[in-house]
Amino acid sequence: MTAGGARNRSGPAPDPKSGRSDRRGLSLRPLPAEGYLGEMPTFPLPKMSRYRWESEDKKRYQVFDEVLTAEFRERELAHWEWAWRTPQAVAWLAPQESWRMPSVAEWCRVKAALELDDAPTGLWAAKFRLEDRIMFSNAGLIEAGYQVVVDELGGKRAEVEAAPVSSRSRLKVVPSDGR
Repeated sequence: MTAGGARNRSGPAPDPKSGRSDRRGLSLRPLPAEGYLGEMPTFPLPKMSRYRWESEDKKRYQVFDEVLTAEFRERELAHWEWAWRTPQAVAWLAPQESWRMPSVAEWCRVKAALELDDAPTGLWAAKFRLEDRIMFSNAGLIEAGYQVVVDELGGKRAEVEAAPVSSRSRLKVVPSDGR
């Protein structure tokens, strides 16, 4: 049986600014730091039923709980809305990356399940794997070939536009010889 192989967390992460990355042709596509500002798609997974335990005559059984089901769905949708405001959401809409959308929904479901008192500890491993797949981890982001970039010029533009202009700042110095 073979062992080993390349994994996204084995060894140091590739540095896109290094000479080795240049030789290998590693270039990361930019994602806007302000995130995705467009319309988000509807949550693709069906509502997950939640049950509560009841007992009668020393027998335990589960009963469907409409309130728990609604609360769980609310948490899933809150995570979905948050996820669609991240920079990674811009990439998920690209045709070559649209396969990640179901994984985003699964991450939302796992994240909501981890908030429950009875969440199995194994869900943490699923959460970390999904974060790699949907580019919420640095390793997953680099493996997919993306990086989050800040629009530094946009910030400078906003500072210049917001700076008050006084009449004194518009005055020119005129030479004394009258030219």
